[in-house]
Amino acid sequence: MNDDLMRILSKVTDEESAILKDQKLNKTIYTNRKGFTIDKEKMLERGKLIALRPHTRFIKFPRHCHNYIEIMYVCSGSITHIIDGRQTVLLEQGELLFLNRHAFHEIEKAGQNDIAVNFIVLPQFFDTAYEMIDGNNILSQFIADNLRSTCSSLNYLHFKVSGVPPVQNLVENLVYNIINKTPNRKNINQVTMGLLFLHLLNQTERIDLPVSPDYDNKLIIAILREVEENYQTASLTALSEELNQSVSLLSKLVSQTTGRTFKQILQEKRFSMALRLLLSTKLSVSAIASYIGYENTSYFHRRFSELYNMSPAKYRELHDNK
Repeated sequence: MNDDLMRILSKVTDEESAILKDQKLNKTIYTNRKGFTIDKEKMLERGKLIALRPHTRFIKFPRHCHNYIEIMYVCSGSITHIIDGRQTVLLEQGELLFLNRHAFHEIEKAGQNDIAVNFIVLPQFFDTAYEMIDGNNILSQFIADNLRSTCSSLNYLHFKVSGVPPVQNLVENLVYNIINKTPNRKNINQVTMGLLFLHLLNQTERIDLPVSPDYDNKLIIAILREVEENYQTASLTALSEELNQSVSLLSKLVSQTTGRTFKQILQEKRFSMALRLLLSTKLSVSAIASYIGYENTSYFHRRFSELYNMSPAKYRELHDNK
């Protein structure tokens, strides 16, 4: 984080000055509701989809939830969360925590040099980012879970990405745009969030997921991760052997959780890549079919025509002219 932004973010706020004086948290800053659900009406200006505020230091932040998605980024030091009363998540400098709006958490007392920012985000802000990533991955599942009215077992995503420069740069760009009210910042920020998602999906080995008592949820996440990372060769049979579960059980879990079969999910991923390659490369159709996992080019042509009502060559021709 550059020095100018750090000077702004490290300033002791009026709220923190009051806390240092009387060691009390003024909950009316966050909500007028019963209980402690931090309210988007308090955190966001009317009509805004995203806002940013420095994390409140010098006091333990009591158990609460939000009626929006919260993303915390640690600029310096560290911040400790206790999620759902049982899972301790230590966020170090440069790391990101995505919190589901159904998640209850408390935050240990942060010191003077523990600087973090909270992005307060409404789900519709992610529309552009959602379109930029393929639909079957951990991030898209996380966003979809926030649209549900009931609790989710995927309450948070912890990205240990402190050593990934593109992620750091994109987060800093978001902070800069919001603080400085950059012109056209709505569109810029939505595209920046999409780019951030794409880079985070390249770092799946750096994601810490909830330690869920729901073993089925772990299996579903493993299946979605397999499709995302190994779509060219992904096989439910091979995955069943790796996870020591039957193919029929995994197939049933996929269907019940997503409303689609494993084959449909894998096909969606493969064909989304095919569309991208048709528009961004000069590879032949047969080369693209082989690259995404279809050795039978005739089958690829047939399925493509069924899905898009035209041949791959025609699709490329139509979009090349736009």
